[in-house]
Amino acid sequence: MSAKAAIHKEVFVPHGEKMLAAVQVKRKTKKKIPFLATGGQGDYLTFICLSVTNKKPAHVTITKVKKFQGSSAFAKRSQWAIDQLQQVNGIDSNKDSPEFDLTFDNAFDQWVAGSAGEKCTFVQILHHTCQRYIPSRKPEFVNCQSKLLGGNSILHSAADSVTSAVQKASQALNERGERLGRAEERTADMMNSAEQFSVTAHKLAMKHKC
Repeated sequence: MSAKAAIHKEVFVPHGEKMLAAVQVKRKTKKKIPFLATGGQGDYLTFICLSVTNKKPAHVTITKVKKFQGSSAFAKRSQWAIDQLQQVNGIDSNKDSPEFDLTFDNAFDQWVAGSAGEKCTFVQILHHTCQRYIPSRKPEFVNCQSKLLGGNSILHSAADSVTSAVQKASQALNERGERLGRAEERTADMMNSAEQFSVTAHKLAMKHKC
């Protein structure tokens, strides 16, 4: 089981939540965590997760989840309601970058994702979720590539893929129907030819009989 699948199962499912996205991150400037706070030497994995409750009205949260060295369990460390998010800084709007900053009402974090692609996917889903669940005072998305904020987002790409598959299936059925139609026409022509041949042969037989 992947780390993200385990987080969804262990951290969110028991609380009636569904994880929408997660990105593994490291701080740009790593903070030193005391030995007693971690229960180990301070080595840990960090994930920023986006989740929504299954019950209505939906409640969306951004959660910092960690897994410390020597532990098999993931644990929530910090959590914010999505309407506490003030700004998402993509750092560079001209190229893919794994870096991004999150500014909340009472916190500010600078992160580096495991890859630029992982960060892009998270920001895309976060932006879409903000547009859907925050009725007013939506957070700013600054220094983000346009593809992350709409247009060619993965959500649209997924929809386009489904549409394309349906169109291809429909085209295949139409082509099959056309082939069947042509086959039926050829069969009808052959039957007509056979019938005409039979009539002609009968006339010739009657003529020679006479």
